[in-house]
Amino acid sequence: MAADQFAPRTLAKKNKKGLTLGGRGGGGGESAPNIGSLTLSEPSISRSNGGIEIKTRKRDTLATQLSNLELGLEYRVELRAEDLEVLHELGSGNGGTVSKVVHKATKTTMARKVIHVEAKQAVRKQIVRELQIMYECHSPYIVSFYGAFLNGSDVIMCMEFMETGSLDHISNVMGSLEIGYLRVIAESVLRGLVYLYDVHKIMHRDIKPSNILVNGNGQIKLCDFGVSGELVNSIADTFVGTSTYMSPERIQGGKYTVKSDVWSFGLTMMELALGRFPFGSDGASGDKRASSGPMGILDLLQSIVNEPAPKLPEGKYPAELAEFCDKCLLKDPEQRPSPADLLKAPLIEMDLPVDLEKWADDIINTAAAKKAAKNGQPPPPPRIRDRTPPSIPTVGSQKKAKA
Repeated sequence: MAADQFAPRTLAKKNKKGLTLGGRGGGGGESAPNIGSLTLSEPSISRSNGGIEIKTRKRDTLATQLSNLELGLEYRVELRAEDLEVLHELGSGNGGTVSKVVHKATKTTMARKVIHVEAKQAVRKQIVRELQIMYECHSPYIVSFYGAFLNGSDVIMCMEFMETGSLDHISNVMGSLEIGYLRVIAESVLRGLVYLYDVHKIMHRDIKPSNILVNGNGQIKLCDFGVSGELVNSIADTFVGTSTYMSPERIQGGKYTVKSDVWSFGLTMMELALGRFPFGSDGASGDKRASSGPMGILDLLQSIVNEPAPKLPEGKYPAELAEFCDKCLLKDPEQRPSPADLLKAPLIEMDLPVDLEKWADDIINTAAAKKAAKNGQPPPPPRIRDRTPPSIPTVGSQKKAKA
């Protein structure tokens, strides 16, 4: 591992014009003021028989980069808008709109993300970086990537369809999660973070329940690297929809390392255990979600920086889980453990067998039944899982994992 991999970074110099924080937390949709951007060189992608070769150029256009993106010459698949049949929308936010689609030729179900790029150049750079990170990732803890193409002024990304949904959706459907599932979630996310740090030398920097997905077999994977690494365009962008899970050192504009992801994950784990966001109107009892309730964003950020970190109610949860959350939420980042350290935590070492496939089935069936009841309809028949593997190999399946 490179010696400077965990070198501290700072946002202190980026708020020269005086940022006034506002808007909602959580997965909010409010846009940030244009305070300025960090100039980055745009990487280009060129073809080679072994896959792709990344070089750095400042003037390459997004269209050229995307047109050269391929799955490897022997596995190249032409993804076009007309080849994708839209089934229904899955969600939308600052990053774009995500829909469930079927690739007609192969009958492969995918998640299609549409990103509008008429905006400033910094947004285009962010998209290119996100594509490169996803293309290079080969891990069972990272959502797989099928490819991307341009459709007019939109960038279309096709990714693995995670049928069970995000952890915030699962928490809404199932309420607080049992310790066995929390243990698996913790191990999966930590291994995903360690992979990103060790292999790609990046921080995720947007860990929250909506960016942790579960597929139809109960596998838990990280997604959405749109704000990773050097892609902070301004301190304003950093606060959009993410500040509620942000570590105290980041909120204060101070130095931060990969351990800032640990704080965000600690809040995420506590939210999944409680069934509500840990911070609330009184700084102790939380609201159902980070963006709800009477606590405004400024009051919340004030609480995160100045108040003691939240704790699980004493005696109501296993000691291993309480200890795990406490370590993640240490206010001093020097004392906070790294993701690799946390893989040795007592919570991870607990022997708690769970049936993840049944768990995924229960979530999907419960969500469908609740939706039907809300619409005044009878519950649908239980889900029968399709175990047929995808016809299109993912990019990761063609690349050997890096040591």
